[in-house]
Amino acid sequence: MYRSTANRLLRLFGAPLVSNSNIHMIRFHPLQSLVSRTHFSTTVNSEPFVDKPPSFANSTSSTADEFPNVSNSTSSTASHTRKSRVEYQDEQARVLQASLPHVIRLGWSEAAMIAGARDVGVSPSIVGSFPRKEGTLVEFFMDDCLQRLIDRIESGTDELKSLILSDRITKLIRIRLEMQAPYISKWPQALSIQAQPVNVPTSFKQRAMLVDEIWHGAGDDTADFQWYVKRTVLGGIYSTTEIYMLTDDSPDFRDTWAFLDNRVKDAFDLKKTIQEATYLAEAVGAGMGTSFQGFVKRVFQG
Repeated sequence: MYRSTANRLLRLFGAPLVSNSNIHMIRFHPLQSLVSRTHFSTTVNSEPFVDKPPSFANSTSSTADEFPNVSNSTSSTASHTRKSRVEYQDEQARVLQASLPHVIRLGWSEAAMIAGARDVGVSPSIVGSFPRKEGTLVEFFMDDCLQRLIDRIESGTDELKSLILSDRITKLIRIRLEMQAPYISKWPQALSIQAQPVNVPTSFKQRAMLVDEIWHGAGDDTADFQWYVKRTVLGGIYSTTEIYMLTDDSPDFRDTWAFLDNRVKDAFDLKKTIQEATYLAEAVGAGMGTSFQGFVKRVFQG
């Protein structure tokens, strides 16, 4: 067996043994002829070996010719991926929107989200795609309310302009808080969710955007230090009224709206505060009272 194998190899790579007296030699064929006769090739058509450097000049074009749809398929795949992502995000938004009516009964919970998914014909497993689940639902509600408030401001510009600044602020805060009225029994849970460390950054940002939009809707375009003072004051008014609303059992939250009206009037009625500051400035000297009065009046000018 080994001898027959050796003979086949000798026939392939060289001539039979050549005997010269007592020396046995093997005469090998030229390398070029061996390569040209081999059965193994990485190309479609075997060609004789030619001793010259390979050419890669047309390798790109040949690849493109061989695979003409590669670039098109890649672009198509990316487009399909973007489209799928957008569709999936739209599907998530529909689930969150459909979950809100269930919050009244089930609270800001995963159960409400599952019920919402079923309402829109989506598998409840989609709830697993929301990393913070209840937090995401509360944030969606906050964003939705902000957009509705913006729509109300844009559609009622003339009505707002007919009011003085304090009344504009009161009206806009009331419009926003009325959106929470249907969920008032579950709103303590929402506040608790917003207070969780993982949700605090987004909660803070959403409330800052809300306060800024209320001032903007009221016609404020301040861009200096007053911008911070006004938003700090308004943020306090909004938060205290929101907390008061949780304990209000009067019809249609009448006590809440009265509380809101008083807080806004207190913020804009600074005569007593200005006078006390003037007395303090006079006691200290340096004539600080006039400049302080001017500063406070500019901050809350209506």
